[in-house]
Amino acid sequence: MSDSPHEFEVFYDGDCPLCMREIRWFQRLDKHDKIRFTDIAAKEFDAGELGLDHATMMARIHGRLPDGTIITGLDVFRRLYTAVGWRWPVAMSRLPVAKQLLDLGYRVFAKNRLRLTGRCAGDRCAVK
Repeated sequence: MSDSPHEFEVFYDGDCPLCMREIRWFQRLDKHDKIRFTDIAAKEFDAGELGLDHATMMARIHGRLPDGTIITGLDVFRRLYTAVGWRWPVAMSRLPVAKQLLDLGYRVFAKNRLRLTGRCAGDRCAVK
């Protein structure tokens, strides 16, 4: 990503309706093209190029900094909000109690995301 004009790259699940709603919101807010949006559900996406596998990418949201560092979870959202100029939610999310609650909430969501977005039948959750 070092040759990219973007300040941050987010990897998202384009088959997730809830995720897509949020990504479209960030795309509208990204007026200065600071974010590169990469759909991990796209046929041409190869997680191996990042040194990861598809299951790992699906387990939680990932992002990549300009130096190639991979970040996950709420740190990705903090970068997204910062990139679109919404610094106050980032500051609030770093307060001790808020940070703990948000981290816990995200972990619960990530673990249950497929079920919450209707991609499970019985005990089995499936992705492309």
